[in-house]
Amino acid sequence: MRARPYSSWISRLFVVSVAGLAVTGLLQMPLAERYALTEVPGLAWTGDFFLVHRLHSYFAALLLFTAGLAATNWLRAWRDRLALTPLGAARVVILGGLMVSGGLRMYRNLPSVTLEPALVVTIEWVHLGLAVALGGAALAALLRGPSAYARLR
Repeated sequence: MRARPYSSWISRLFVVSVAGLAVTGLLQMPLAERYALTEVPGLAWTGDFFLVHRLHSYFAALLLFTAGLAATNWLRAWRDRLALTPLGAARVVILGGLMVSGGLRMYRNLPSVTLEPALVVTIEWVHLGLAVALGGAALAALLRGPSAYARLR
């Protein structure tokens, strides 16, 4: 197990929320039906768009909770003893962009909201691109080793 300068349960909560968001985000595209994932026993639910969309919202709420918890801990206790690495700062920016673009996606789905098609496509592509960038940052951190996001001061 890697030694981290911060609580490991926060890391686990983050990993669960991001993994759940990645899976449900991919399943919101018609991938489950196209690649016959719904034919696998026990995975028929993956073809139900509304269930997958609801799960994506729950995982997003979990991510927002985890981010709020980490931000509160940063402001109260970690700021004096931890420093973000460049990879950690990049992850903060990527996560912030994902949260903003996800919020914009939720806003455009409101019944009374009509946005220009070009803006809708831009929001979608920014959200997808930031999700891919977060995966790239995670891969870079995995290759870099323990505590790639924060270090002791």
